[in-house]
Amino acid sequence: MSDKFIHKPVMMEEILSFLQLKNGMVVVDATVGLGGHAIEIIKRISPEGKLIGIDRDEDSLEVARKKLTQYSSQCTFIHDNFCNIDKVLSSSGIKYVDGVILDLGISSFQLDNSVRGFSFTNEGPLDMRMDRTISLSAFDLVNNLTQKEIASILWQFGQERFSNRIARMIINNRVKSPINTTVDLAGLVLKAMPYSRRYHRIHPATRTFQALRIAVNQELESLEIFLGKISNFMSKNGRICVISFHSLEDKIAKNNFRNLSKTNEFKLIVKKPIRPTDEEIENNPRSRSARLRILEKV
Repeated sequence: MSDKFIHKPVMMEEILSFLQLKNGMVVVDATVGLGGHAIEIIKRISPEGKLIGIDRDEDSLEVARKKLTQYSSQCTFIHDNFCNIDKVLSSSGIKYVDGVILDLGISSFQLDNSVRGFSFTNEGPLDMRMDRTISLSAFDLVNNLTQKEIASILWQFGQERFSNRIARMIINNRVKSPINTTVDLAGLVLKAMPYSRRYHRIHPATRTFQALRIAVNQELESLEIFLGKISNFMSKNGRICVISFHSLEDKIAKNNFRNLSKTNEFKLIVKKPIRPTDEEIENNPRSRSARLRILEKV
């Protein structure tokens, strides 16, 4: 599957430009995924540069490792949560880095694999773990949390206005039998919606699935922790690029960057997030909601 999979990294040209890549740089791709950004980065920092690729998803990490085989002497691949960046860099003997990219999007490689349970379009187990070594899955949240707790997750992480209706529907149905699959959950969300909301262009379960995925993987907490740490490892003129895909992530990046820029040790490269071009959106519709922010150590 992985060898044939076509991956379109988001905002590639912008990332390569703003990182100001040159030979000898040390760059961290904290969400290396399938290596789409990484392969182009390593080309530009070779032959003396070094790339640290981190990912929570072992399957994706293995694809990236194979893609960058010819640069293996310059690359270190780490299976970990990027919030542990201090430990990752310390174990690699690295004190400072010249560039960082954090692409917070979930890849089509993960979405389209029904076994991973990220999408409601293909039936699969209600999983949603990016790192399958962790124990907590979406199944556990949906089948064990209280109605209030489920509603809170749907509202906080998905901004789902019908969070209480959906949570009540889940509770009432799991009494009969556990909610096991993505299709089971999507069906309940659809039933919970007012009739006028059931047949919109965007599937009614989209926000619910997003919220559960964020909760399972503690995505927002990890982002806060990572951004709180990585600034301590930036070399002079080093840049941090964050690509976010929804307002909660972008708000965290915005506030963190703004606070760091007030210290006079960092500066904002752009005051407003950069959006994908119309051409990119046409070629890769999943890039539509991407937002890029850049911070530089001065």
